[in-house]
Parts: sequence; structure tokens; C-alpha cells
Amino acid sequence: TPMVVMSIVPFGLIGAFVGHWVLGYRLNMLSLMALLGLSGVIINDAIIIVSSIKRRIGEGLDLRGAVIIGARERLRPVILTTLTTIGGLTPLLFERSVQAQLIQPLAVTLIFGLLFSPLLILFFVPSLLGVGTDIRGLGRKVVPVTVVAKTSAP
Repeated sequence: TPMVVMSIVPFGLIGAFVGHWVLGYRLNMLSLMALLGLSGVIINDAIIIVSSIKRRIGEGLDLRGAVIIGARERLRPVILTTLTTIGGLTPLLFERSVQAQLIQPLAVTLIFGLLFSPLLILFFVPSLLGVGTDIRGLGRKVVPVTVVAKTSAP
């Protein structure tokens, strides 16, 4: 589980790098500090969805049902925190003062990184949990299927 949570950090950083490239900003020290904050937000959301899924599995649901219910539970909080953070930082992108230009790369990092985070949290994390479960052999048991050959009568 910790590997699943930590594996999404590089994908969240891709969103931040794409934002810098699209808007034409260079990475600077504030961008790198914002990457740490972005990683914290993504990891926090991932931990919460994983704990929700694990709780449902503990209640007796299979992985598929636990993922569906866990993602449904966390959809609104993930979307709301993402939209409110993006909404709060967006005005910084349009500000032209010297002070705002200093922290605009920080805002770009957080905004574009958070644009990718709901997809990562709600799709990638459950997928990795399923892959990990299959690798460990804890998933559905494969039932052997008997194949009956058809013979045609002459």
C-alpha cells in the first residue's frame, strides 16, 4: 500500500511540468517548493482513498465493490478540495504586479498539478491496488474451465 501511494507522486509532478511548459514559465525555487506541497496534497488524498477502500474490504466486500464504494465516497471531497484550491490560486496567474510575478510559478505548479490529481486519485490508485492484489494472489480465484470439443457426426 505505501508503494501505491508513493507511486502517484511522479505522475502529479508531470501535471506541474506540463503547466510550466504550456504557460511558458521556467522552473524556479518556488516551483520546486510548490512541488513538495503538491506531493503532500496528492499523498494525503491517496491515503484517504486507500484507507476507505481497505475499510470496505474489512467489512467483507470484494476489491471491486470496495473500490467502487470508496471512490464514490471520496469523489466529492477530492473534487471540492481541488476546485477550491485551483479557484483560489487562479487570480495569481492574471495579476501583473511584480510581487505576484514572483510567486506565479508556484501557482502554476499547484494549479496544473492539482488538475491531474483527481484522475490519479480516483482511477490510478484503485488500479494499482487491483494490480497489487492480483500479484499477491489475493484477487479472484480463477476457476478452471473445461473445454468440450464438438465432434460432428458423419
